[in-house]
Amino acid sequence: MTTTTAADHTWFEERFPDLAEAYCVTLVRGLTPAELLRRLAGRAEPALTGTDAVVEAAFDLVRASEGRRQLLAMASVGDWTLLIEPNGYTGVTEDRALPASAGTRWVSHFVNINGLDAFLWAEDTVRRLWFEPCFPDERWGTTPDELLDVMRGVGFSFDDDGENDGEPDDPDTGDPGTDLSVPAAFALAQHLTGVALTPELLEGTTFTCGSVEVR
Repeated sequence: MTTTTAADHTWFEERFPDLAEAYCVTLVRGLTPAELLRRLAGRAEPALTGTDAVVEAAFDLVRASEGRRQLLAMASVGDWTLLIEPNGYTGVTEDRALPASAGTRWVSHFVNINGLDAFLWAEDTVRRLWFEPCFPDERWGTTPDELLDVMRGVGFSFDDDGENDGEPDDPDTGDPGTDLSVPAAFALAQHLTGVALTPELLEGTTFTCGSVEVR
């Protein structure tokens, strides 16, 4: 698969700041949105077009359910289903994600408003790789080092590259303090899936929506 880099994905935080503040983005191979929703024991919600509408509906649902339900927005992208969760984390919650990954590949990354983050790659219920994008030196899974060269190539910063305070140097300018962990996570997900997310896709797609109980 063609490897992109963090520099190719800086548009996400620039174009979608409300979503980028707290999100989970997941790609699942070979399942339709309806099949994915069933695997996650979700219920159907009205369809929505564009991530602005998805973000608004997600927070409306949290308020209406008193924090008990999380919105899932799903769309088919080739052979994959894209799952977007504003202020959610189902995609990186292993007791949900690993069983739901049976027979397929599951790639998910997450950031919340407190700066917590996670990246999960699973294959057929097995955790292949889990790490925090801001601190990629610590990795877990059955193949934690298989993508190490790719991770360096897409823009993750490691301790042996210099002091790692969670904000690696910008590869284009060399300026310190630029946190590229989010765009690097998008680039790594594209490497694993071959799915190139674009602003136009996020803005123009009509998403099949559902919701799950918050755990």
